[in-house]
Amino acid sequence: MEVMDEDRIFRIRRNLSDAGCSASQIVQFLELEEQRKRQEQYQMLSRQRALLLKELHQDQFRIDCLDYMVFTMQKEDAE
Repeated sequence: MEVMDEDRIFRIRRNLSDAGCSASQIVQFLELEEQRKRQEQYQMLSRQRALLLKELHQDQFRIDCLDYMVFTMQKEDAE
């Protein structure tokens, strides 16, 4: 089994951390990398992506609520 070099490990850790993965998720991903379990890695990345997308939609809804409040206030002020 091939040993990963430190630079590759650093890049993987950094990328996953930047993507919001927890320390335990990163460890699990690296273990899967060592075991060459690519399908499981894809599944992990897909789950994280889905989580981030859900959070994005929730944040977008909150922004829409604020925009609506501003619109309503401006409309009232114009009357």
